Amino acid sequence: METTSMVSLAEKALEQGRGILRLAPTWVPRSFCVPGRRIKLHPDDYYVLGGVRGGIDERWLSSTTPAKNGPLTGENEGLSAVVFNEGDSETQFLLKDAVDELRGALIGDRLWDEYQSWPMYSKFFDNMGPLPHHLHHNDEQAALIGQLGKPEAYYFPPQLNNHGGDFPYTFIGIAPGTTKEQIRECLVNFTKGDNKITNYSSAYRLEPGTGWDVPPGLLHAPGSLCTYEPQKASDVFAMYQSLVNEAIIPEELLWNGTPKDRMGDFDQLLEAIDWDLNVDPQMMANRFMAPKPVKDLAEMQADGYVENWVCYKSEAFSAKELTIQPGVTVTIKDSAAYGLIVMQGHGKLGVWDIETPALIRYGQLTNDEFFVSEKAALEGVTIVNPSTTDPIVMLKHFGPNNPDLVL
Repeated sequence: METTSMVSLAEKALEQGRGILRLAPTWVPRSFCVPGRRIKLHPDDYYVLGGVRGGIDERWLSSTTPAKNGPLTGENEGLSAVVFNEGDSETQFLLKDAVDELRGALIGDRLWDEYQSWPMYSKFFDNMGPLPHHLHHNDEQAALIGQLGKPEAYYFPPQLNNHGGDFPYTFIGIAPGTTKEQIRECLVNFTKGDNKITNYSSAYRLEPGTGWDVPPGLLHAPGSLCTYEPQKASDVFAMYQSLVNEAIIPEELLWNGTPKDRMGDFDQLLEAIDWDLNVDPQMMANRFMAPKPVKDLAEMQADGYVENWVCYKSEAFSAKELTIQPGVTVTIKDSAAYGLIVMQGHGKLGVWDIETPALIRYGQLTNDEFFVSEKAALEGVTIVNPSTTDPIVMLKHFGPNNPDLVL
């Protein structure tokens, strides 16, 4: 698509939505995972991309970050699309292109001037079993393979967790007292079956309505709750566990974040581990996140809504959960641009109709995902809940250094 027409489309879409863009669902498969079937995709569509691609167990939200899924990765996989209607015609174009064209008019000059991009995205990941013990590299290490480092965080939405999957516990970190030599031996044994690296970790039971903070360099084996995961705009990782849920993890994923000149160097894998972070004896106190009201709770309840910070320990992103009671109209102001996903209820978001689908076909459009420009956020977004029984609940994901995040 020509840049001139993209500018026109992006500007028209932003004007049509009064500063709010409507987004299409973005589905991502993972070849090494079994879908937990809780992200509302139609049962016939979890393997719609073919068995070789694996099942669709992720939905990416407000993403300008391409998925790193190997040589079979589809064009624009992982990238969110804006939906624009003009008369009877419907056009989709990439949110990434809209950000590149509209710049500060969409994400705000503060973020554009520093990053020249939308520097985060969120996702649902929905695995029937646990993921392997793995880590994400920091900026310095990721730069060696031309990527950015990746801090991330978890929140477990009650609406998507009607069942806990096979293993609703997450291993985090390395047990205090463990030596680097013990972990190195596990890595050397990666191709010999079960390398037993989680023998040197602790697992925590996962609770819907709470979350965890996961900085770069922290080993973690996410459990089987369906997870909302804000993160820095990167898809860098390395798998350090060779067998999980009776499935063998390919050795190539162990070296996934390693520079070519250090392939096979187990000391490099150790260097990627932030040792002090991993052996923290106060892991739960420092990494667990219970929801925190954004302001006085009684004041919000009197106005018919409650808004909580649900991800708030990283400078790279933050996230809120907003609940609007039945029959209430509120105007919510924020100091930064954000993406949002509607988890429950129906009503109006500015000029848009919003609704929560129960079932989505692959390729079907929805009215549950949007991107709010900084200008619209500052002016305030009016949300109308016409229901007499059902609250509206939405999750909102923000970029770095949210000016409102003061705890």
